[in-house]
Amino acid sequence: MDAQGRGRADDIDPADQWVLNPSTGEYELRLTPSAPQSAVPGPRRAAPVNAGAVRGRSAAPEREHERETHGVPGTPGQVPPPRRRRGVPEEDPLPGRRRSRAPQKKKSKAKKIVLWTGGTMAFVLVAAAAGGYLYLKHLEGNVQTTDVGTAGKAGFSKDEAFNILIIGTDKRTGAGNEAYGDAGSVGHADTTILLHVSKDRTNATALSIPRDLIVNVPDCPTKLKDGTEKIIPGTQNVRFNTSLGQDERDPGCTMRTVKEVTGISPDHFMMADFNAVKTLTTAVGGVEVCVTKPVNDKESKLKLPAGKSTVEGEQALAFVRTRHSFGNQGDLDRIKVQQQFLSSLMRKMASSDTLTNPAKLVKLAEAATKALTVDTGLGKVSTLKDVALELKKVPTKNITFMTVPVVDNPAEKVRATVVVGPTAPEVFNAIANDVSFTAVKQQKAKEAAAVAARLKGPQSAAADVRVRILNGGAVAGSAQETLNYLQNDEGVTKSENAGNASAELPKTTLEYAPDQADQARRLAAIMGLSGAAMKPGKSVLNSQGLPTMTLTLGKDFKGAGVSLTAPAKAPTVDGQSTADKAQCAG
Repeated sequence: MDAQGRGRADDIDPADQWVLNPSTGEYELRLTPSAPQSAVPGPRRAAPVNAGAVRGRSAAPEREHERETHGVPGTPGQVPPPRRRRGVPEEDPLPGRRRSRAPQKKKSKAKKIVLWTGGTMAFVLVAAAAGGYLYLKHLEGNVQTTDVGTAGKAGFSKDEAFNILIIGTDKRTGAGNEAYGDAGSVGHADTTILLHVSKDRTNATALSIPRDLIVNVPDCPTKLKDGTEKIIPGTQNVRFNTSLGQDERDPGCTMRTVKEVTGISPDHFMMADFNAVKTLTTAVGGVEVCVTKPVNDKESKLKLPAGKSTVEGEQALAFVRTRHSFGNQGDLDRIKVQQQFLSSLMRKMASSDTLTNPAKLVKLAEAATKALTVDTGLGKVSTLKDVALELKKVPTKNITFMTVPVVDNPAEKVRATVVVGPTAPEVFNAIANDVSFTAVKQQKAKEAAAVAARLKGPQSAAADVRVRILNGGAVAGSAQETLNYLQNDEGVTKSENAGNASAELPKTTLEYAPDQADQARRLAAIMGLSGAAMKPGKSVLNSQGLPTMTLTLGKDFKGAGVSLTAPAKAPTVDGQSTADKAQCAG
């Protein structure tokens, strides 16, 4: 040992070098303390480029050199430290000045173990973070993706309402699934739910679309397995379930068909086959279901006593597949049972029993990612996590399940298919305009009043209204169609077609300056615009150099003369239910 209690580098216990930093709460590696410094600070040496690269080695020679030159008379900028007379106690150093360290006592074995544990834990935490990243990549590898092109969005936004098309196919992949119906099915859209989540996350609507609904399937640009793309011709008056699988149609074609039927554009899709029901219900430890009477279905092999039961795996799949145990044994009654099952699954997944159980969460993550096929916009696990977190914000009491209102197909003598009913457009309009089917407050009273007030007040004459029209997401030709309507039918002669907007908008807007409020109210009355569509702002100059308002037709535009006013209240749909209430199938 030298005078400072410092020995050779290999005599230093590594545990002594791990020190808890009270500022960060983490253990840090501290190298052996340097020799006493001069009482008068001098210029510091620049740290070498590789200082500390190899802890305890490359930095040590530099410190030795500093000890040799520091405080030596004749060295530029250095002043020798003052000598202290024997018998005089050492004075405390002035603020900001370092004093020499006293010889360190050897730490106890117990303390060394604690420090070693702290140091090891630091490395463990780093390893865990890396492991978490690797596990996320592993989960990402489980998820299959399908490129649906322009049928969906490229990414996911946390700040907007969103629509996800959930598709359950009848493809019989996996052990034991051959027993359910057509073992050679290409995978039709057997169960389809359009899930709309409101912008403010106060509510959501799950709209089931019957597989036997008669629809027109549009032409579908589809990427084939070999990477090529072709247009699969559409078909008229066919079952909705043929929008997937038939003629090599992909989920993008089902998304386009939903838009054709409802006017609502799905942003993304999630598709699962029979195995998903098995693995998800097993991962959460079973799902509680309820039946009003005993069930013994020989075809699906479902056997349940009356009352509540917990089903998982094969039994859960049999429950959602059977169509001979409930109601009139048709597809519409089976849809109601599936909605009740999904409500129960949601409650189970959101329960503290699941969320606080790491083992269940891991099983659920594995099962969900292996069961899902999604569009490329949702292909990353981080994006799926974002979707899940946004869904978690919606209270189950405000998640409404319903089925597209339908009537029997009048073209059939034997009832086998259905068509869209007369009340369906009201449902579609409410969803498209983000109107809740449950009693939730979507806007603060003050904000709602301010929006409504935009429509109140005097209106200019139609001939005095100046407006330029932009197409911001409506079908091609909408701007010219609106111009003809305004000039020829409504007398708004000071209007002009300004072409396409720089960006697409989900909803139609009318921007105007404060002194154009009278004109804006008149045009809103003509177009059927809501107060929310009116955007106080600024005017622009038209082709004559006069200040004019800007009407931008969004994706919600349905045609000239068709009102764009959102319904104040959603209609009541027969058979609708909410996810917070348990129901019994019968």
